Amino acid sequence: MTHIPAPRSALALAPGRTSLRPGTGANTEPAHPTQLCLTVSPLPPSKITRRPILATDTALIRGGDGYFDWLDHVWPAAGCTRPIRLLGHLDTVDTRTGEVLATTPTSALPDGVIYKACGNRRHIVCPSCAYTYQGDAYQLIRTGLTGGKTVPTTVNSHPAVFATLTAPSFGPVHARHVKHHTCRDKTRCGCRPDPCHARRTGTAEVCPHGITLACFARHESSDQRLGKPLCLDCYDHDHHVIWNQHAGELWRRTKQAAERYLNRLARQRRLPSVRLSHGKAAEYQQRGIVHFHALLRLDGIDSIDLDAVIPPPSGFTVADLDDAIRYAVIHTRTTTPGHPENPGGWPITWGDPAKALDIRPITLHTGDTVTDAMVAAYLAKYATKGTEITGHASQRLTPATVRLYADPGGDHTARLIAACWTLGEHPDHAKLRRWAHMLGFGGHFLTKARRYSITFAALRAARIHYRRTQTQGPDHPADAFHRQDNLGDQTTLIVGTLTYVGTGWHTTADALLANTAADQARRRHQAGREELAHEHAQGQQPHAA
Repeated sequence: MTHIPAPRSALALAPGRTSLRPGTGANTEPAHPTQLCLTVSPLPPSKITRRPILATDTALIRGGDGYFDWLDHVWPAAGCTRPIRLLGHLDTVDTRTGEVLATTPTSALPDGVIYKACGNRRHIVCPSCAYTYQGDAYQLIRTGLTGGKTVPTTVNSHPAVFATLTAPSFGPVHARHVKHHTCRDKTRCGCRPDPCHARRTGTAEVCPHGITLACFARHESSDQRLGKPLCLDCYDHDHHVIWNQHAGELWRRTKQAAERYLNRLARQRRLPSVRLSHGKAAEYQQRGIVHFHALLRLDGIDSIDLDAVIPPPSGFTVADLDDAIRYAVIHTRTTTPGHPENPGGWPITWGDPAKALDIRPITLHTGDTVTDAMVAAYLAKYATKGTEITGHASQRLTPATVRLYADPGGDHTARLIAACWTLGEHPDHAKLRRWAHMLGFGGHFLTKARRYSITFAALRAARIHYRRTQTQGPDHPADAFHRQDNLGDQTTLIVGTLTYVGTGWHTTADALLANTAADQARRRHQAGREELAHEHAQGQQPHAA
């Protein structure tokens, strides 16, 4: 007779620190799984052979009768690294009369709970949820350029540019400079860089701390020195985190200044007013500062229906849009409230336009210019990233945990976090403490103008509609991109009364089985997409004469 005690798990499945309290990124197993044992012989207890229970053992138990019912139950969150566990009951309600037709407690379901995907956008936290978010972000950005999904197709003729706006310098850092790229994929660039900070012999500046501000190294992409200051003590860490904190306000003022510039042109040319619609992603540089990749589209304004998306007057071109953005970047500046460390406040501006501003026109055709698909994929990719490029990744910091990461005399990232925590003591800069784990930046990583495109809610509703109906083929009904309450006439409604129980899978084996099944499904889906893309490419090739 073989007896295996019911396993429980406390192993954190989410990447990062494992000293999380139960219910937050953890399972429900005891902290010492070696206490669990497997009885492998029907001998007296004194002669029983015991060993720790492994995830494969509990996976074999789960893989018995009822496995497919359990897999169907957890499938909505199967690929999630740290799903949300909910406890309560589900009521089936008649939408015409309001009568409760049936009640199902979650205790009657597998594991006694309902699993819901965490929905985290960061790839380092949950790759599965980040993959879904990235796909939605791609559709949201590209729809604003090509139309469709309730967005007029006429937007593909609007002037549009892709702009990159960068912060100023707060001190020299190690960098990789490549003047002329010969590679196609800059994320895997193997081009030969220029020297980092080359100086003529005898002319290199020596800082007050005795460090020569020169570097003749040709840094590779994987060099750990990239983004690190040449002199940590000279670098202005306070101004750095303050700039991160106010970067969102600087962007708002910059877009406003560009719109005013365009409307001044419209009055001079006796044309109707125009407005800018944007989709924007924030990305961290290796030095720990955010910069923005923005897609800006020029729209006209309908005097009757202000929410309508119409083409701009024919007198406007991409060159006008380029000039407006450059003017706004040069002339937009603001000053922060005062602080005991700097009573006059810190100036918030963009970097040198010759180096910190890049503007490229967008077309719908491949070639030397930037295409809609390239921009959408680029912004969607960076919307799933955070501070990991700087080497720092943590949850929100508290007075009890900040000492693990902040050090005024430590490395570059530790000093940035320390600056956030120290400056955040002042009421006007209190948000710096809240966002110290993000090096001061508290904005959204993907934003858009209200009239630019569809919403994430509409895309989620369309996915729910598809899963419920399992429509065959790529085409969806026209109403598939309205909100969930308009997806169809239903005679019954499921109303849940649920309470948060915890975060994470019930056991490590459950995580293994669910994530493996979801990974296999994703691989089949990807293989199908690649096959369809290959067939489409073959069909586009001209037939031989």
